[in-house]
Amino acid sequence: MAEQHTPRSLIVTFYGAYGRSAPGPVPVASLIRLLGAVGVDAPSVRSSVSRLKRRGFLVADRTAEGAAAYGLSTEARELLEDGDRRIYGYRDAVAGGVDAAGVPGEEAGPAPGEVGEAGWVLAVFSVPEQERHKRHLLRSRLARLGFGTAAPGVWIAPARLYDEARHTLERLQLRPYVELFRGEHLGFAPTVEAVGRWWDLTAIAKQHEEFLDRHEPVLRGWQSGREPAPQEAYHDYLLALDSWRRLPYADPGLPTALLPSDWPGDRSAAVFAELHARLHTAGAAYARL
Repeated sequence: MAEQHTPRSLIVTFYGAYGRSAPGPVPVASLIRLLGAVGVDAPSVRSSVSRLKRRGFLVADRTAEGAAAYGLSTEARELLEDGDRRIYGYRDAVAGGVDAAGVPGEEAGPAPGEVGEAGWVLAVFSVPEQERHKRHLLRSRLARLGFGTAAPGVWIAPARLYDEARHTLERLQLRPYVELFRGEHLGFAPTVEAVGRWWDLTAIAKQHEEFLDRHEPVLRGWQSGREPAPQEAYHDYLLALDSWRRLPYADPGLPTALLPSDWPGDRSAAVFAELHARLHTAGAAYARL
C-alpha cells in the first residue's frame, strides 16, 4: 500500500473524521489551518479543494460572516456514511461470516427469502459492448468493495457485504447489468485454497503490515499513559485514519480459518481501534470550528 497522505486524500479524511459534524460549511481558512497541522501547505489545500468541488464531493458556500467555505455534497455525505461501517466496524464484521468450508452455520442461517450474514454473495454481470465503460466501472467498484474474482464476470465476497454492494450498485445506476446470488462453496478445491485464487492475500497482508509499520509505534507512544494534547492527537489520528480507511475495502474480512496463520489483519485493526479510542475525541478539540 503506497502511502496515501496526499492533500486531496487528507481533506476527504478530515471531512469524514470531523468536518461533517461541523455546524455549517468549513471556512477555507480553517481548512488551511487544519491541513497545515498535517503538513499540507495552503496552495495545495486550495487546489485540492477545487478538484474535490469539480468531482462533486464538496460544495462552495459562505459562512454567516461571508467568508468562503465548503460543505459536503449530498452524495459525499452518503459515501462517508456508507464507509462508517466498514472503516470503524472491521473487527466486528470479521467475527462473523462463513466457516472454513464457506458454509453458513445453523444459527447464522437466514430466514426464507432473506440474505443472511454467512456464506458468500456472488455478483455476475454482463455489459453490452457499446457500454463497455460501465464494465470498467463495475469491476472497479466491486474491487473497491472487497470482492474477489472467482471467474471472468463472476465476483465473490462474504455474504455480509450484500447490503452494501446492492446499495452501491443501485446508487451508481448499475443494477440493470448485475445479478446477485447468495450461496455456499461446494468444491472442488478446498475453500481455503480457493480464496487464495479469488484474492491476492499476499498483497492485502502487505498493506496491513505497512499500516502497522507506520502506526503501531505511534500507538506505543500513546500507551505511556500521557494525556493527549489536542493538536498532537489530531495529527496522529488523522494520519492513522487516512492510512487505515482503505484497508477494510481492500480486505474483505475473511474468517480466520481461511487465512494464513500469521495474518496481520486483526492486529492492524486492533491498533487502529485503540488509536481511535484514545485520540479521536481529543483531536476534536483541536478541529473545533
